[in-house]
Amino acid sequence: MTTEGYGSPLVSRYASAEMSSIFSPRFKFETWRRLWLWLAEEEKRLGLPISDEAIAQMASRISPVDFEAAEREENRTRHDVMAHVRVFGAAAPAARGIIHWGATSAYVTDNADLIQMREALRLVERRLTAVLRRLRAFALEHRSLPTLAYTHYQPAQPTTVGKRAALWASDLLMDLESVRAAGADLRFLGAKGATGTQASFLLLFGGDSRKVEDLDRALAGRAGFARRQSVSGQTYSRKQDDRVVHALSGVAQSAHKTGTDLRLLQHDGELEEPFETAQIGSSAMPYKRNPMRAERVCSLARHVIALSLDTAMTASTQWLERTLDDSANKRIAIPEAFLAIDGVLILLENIFSGLVVHADVCRRRLSAELPFLAAEDILMEAVRRGGDRQELHERLRVHARASADKRAADGASADLLDRIAKDGAFGLDAANVAAAADPARLVGRSAEQVEIFVREELDPALAGLPDAVPAEVRV
Repeated sequence: MTTEGYGSPLVSRYASAEMSSIFSPRFKFETWRRLWLWLAEEEKRLGLPISDEAIAQMASRISPVDFEAAEREENRTRHDVMAHVRVFGAAAPAARGIIHWGATSAYVTDNADLIQMREALRLVERRLTAVLRRLRAFALEHRSLPTLAYTHYQPAQPTTVGKRAALWASDLLMDLESVRAAGADLRFLGAKGATGTQASFLLLFGGDSRKVEDLDRALAGRAGFARRQSVSGQTYSRKQDDRVVHALSGVAQSAHKTGTDLRLLQHDGELEEPFETAQIGSSAMPYKRNPMRAERVCSLARHVIALSLDTAMTASTQWLERTLDDSANKRIAIPEAFLAIDGVLILLENIFSGLVVHADVCRRRLSAELPFLAAEDILMEAVRRGGDRQELHERLRVHARASADKRAADGASADLLDRIAKDGAFGLDAANVAAAADPARLVGRSAEQVEIFVREELDPALAGLPDAVPAEVRV
């Protein structure tokens, strides 16, 4: 923990060391050095006069990076890329004169950013997979447990605890598909030169366009990219950043919805997120067991959603072949989006690893509303037995209103079912009415829907995908 100056809470409190490492100076600048090495190796292969000793020294000096020397150079030159060119040249003197040959700054900055985003998307994919596997188990375990469902946050027809969890999983599954698509669609910038025309490389290769194209394709292959941006300005299109962060925003939207549902249900006492033995819920109220993990999910998710506007604005305001007003923004927006969504998914996995279901509370809350929720089924059964649908609908409305008013006045249980059983117009005795109000009947196909979703959608999507190593929830 830093005690002097600001330290990002995304790093110190929320994100994993694994995600932080991807956006660390070490990862970034060692990637720059690999990009320079690949460039030199491919230029040598294509006939440029680069010595074996230069290549060997570059390959052996990828690490360590002298960060203090690089900082001194950047303070003097006000140019981060040239600072690292010089420091790398000092570490590999045989290559000092050919490092960055033909390239512009975006060759290392942009290509390294793409490599970082690809690795970070892979980690997000693994974390999403882990969350979905936890949700899968939870949904199947509770697929038949009836609970009160809501529309407009008012009691509606019953559902099951597992069916509700399947809804959360369904949203996150769509996000997994978007994250995977964003990673697969990343396009390597390659070696495009100062305005994207590759003029410097055409000059290096004596006007041989085939060698320039060979170099560009080879560099994409060395970096492990199946696709490359065949036309560009100096930089890759900032729409790539926007597409990636919008995929993360989709995860954040689903996570926020899930977190909000969990908070509402914990208020109602039906569900409870993990609460550790020594955990304190409130500094003033010792009895409190607040849904702090779900609250933090929502808090971090909002930040990611807001950052999606940031990248959209950056993509829309680029001038012609290059402008630099994206640089400072990218240094903040892209890492923060990944670090925050990493924290969100760590929290969700933690919650679904120990989410407590208070089945008796679910039953009590459902039972209190069942007389009203069963009204539609009772109406259909009475009509099936020969009753007049319109007349019975009006009788039900009157009985329901009277029962609700009585419950509100004296706090007793709703007596709607008794009223119906005593009304001869319905032709139903107490046993018929009770059967129509059976929760197992009122949840419809909830359990079956969970099984179909898991079998036909979730399991095929997760087949063969590795989970991320679970990360600790630090606070």
